Amino acid sequence: MIKIVLTLVIVVLALMFWFGKGRRSGNASRTPTPPRALTMVSCAHCGLNLPQPEAVEGEGGRHYCSAEHRRLGPGAGAGG
Repeated sequence: MIKIVLTLVIVVLALMFWFGKGRRSGNASRTPTPPRALTMVSCAHCGLNLPQPEAVEGEGGRHYCSAEHRRLGPGAGAGG
């Protein structure tokens, strides 16, 4: 009786290991998608570089780091 129970336990553990390993290796074989690069822009007032989605757009296609800098307009610190 003990031999049958021990054999069943070993078989169940082996099956759990086998199917668990196969499931993990299937997920590991997928290549993760790399993060998308963001376009960086420079604030027309102070020259700070920031991602375009976070920038505040102004007149003439200029980008600003904040609404206050957009209100102040282009500055000498922008470098161009």
